Amino acid sequence: MTRFIITFQGGPLAVLVLFSALNAPLCGQASQPAIGAAPLTALPDVPRPQDSTGPMASDTARAGAAALSGTVVDTNGGVVPGARVALRHHTGADAQTIQSGSDGQFNFTGLAPGPYRLTVTAPGMTAYASPDIDLQAGDVRILPEVVLSVTRAETSVTVTADKEELAEEQVQIAVQQRVLGVLPNFYTTFDWNAPPMQAKQKFKLTLRSTFDPTAFLVIAGVAGAEQYRNIFPAYGSGLEGYGKRYGAAFANHVTAQFFSRAIYPSLFHQDPRYFYKGKGSVTSRALYAISAAVISRNDNGRWGPNYSNVLGNFTSGAISNLYYPESDRGASLVFLNGLVDTAADAAENLVKEFVLKDITSHAPPGD
Repeated sequence: MTRFIITFQGGPLAVLVLFSALNAPLCGQASQPAIGAAPLTALPDVPRPQDSTGPMASDTARAGAAALSGTVVDTNGGVVPGARVALRHHTGADAQTIQSGSDGQFNFTGLAPGPYRLTVTAPGMTAYASPDIDLQAGDVRILPEVVLSVTRAETSVTVTADKEELAEEQVQIAVQQRVLGVLPNFYTTFDWNAPPMQAKQKFKLTLRSTFDPTAFLVIAGVAGAEQYRNIFPAYGSGLEGYGKRYGAAFANHVTAQFFSRAIYPSLFHQDPRYFYKGKGSVTSRALYAISAAVISRNDNGRWGPNYSNVLGNFTSGAISNLYYPESDRGASLVFLNGLVDTAADAAENLVKEFVLKDITSHAPPGD
């Protein structure tokens, strides 16, 4: 008995063919049957497989068919079982679809030569599509690992915090901001997207700012300077004159604060704070700071004319006619005080933009 082992390209394919040495032709000569043995009859031909017309015929239907296998894994190297693996011939016919096994592997056999395209999908993971895979007759191709990544989930976050709670938080942030830890810098916010304050919080912050202990010291200095330069001479000199100047300066402070930062901002729904810019050229930042005296952010996030600040300054100037000396009263006092206060606000904004951040307590680091 003689055995032959045939090896095909792309991997060993052992085909065992058994020939009987008894009564079989050998080297072109027929052997004689043994004496007394029954004559041998010819064996029927082995049935031939039917021709396959499709590009993906079965192993038994096409000699020299190719095979393709691989493994599906995730980005961490873990196998992905149950992935849908589809293989399609370039003709588009006879697509095969299987699932990866428990070990993440898949295997296609009985493939006709030609280019193929492999696609792999799995729930919750990105799809994979291969470039053309050119299979030759008898190829047994093992693909590199097919890596699927987890699909990025889109998360929608809805802010459910109460508006008053957010506004109250803004007040708590503001009252911690002091220049050199002493002078209040309550009306500067370093958060460009800071939520607006409600009317209640606008009045609350105004009270804290108006009657802060440092305010009394600043007003005392203003009254002293006015007396030194004999401004409003009708007030006289001495302790009495200083007291009148102090009272007038304090009244200006209170009316300007309440009308510019609480009353009008609540009526016009505007934010009384200065929104620190901190980026851009020096010129652009300077122009922004100056314009903030007459342009403000509304509570809806849009920008518009700063009615609150301008009207507040002129309202304070009008009220000052009630307590300034009669000789200094009149329309000129209203416009003078209103314009001076608005110009002072622009100058103050410049200082806030370029100087105060680095020396303000609890200000965030960086620009």
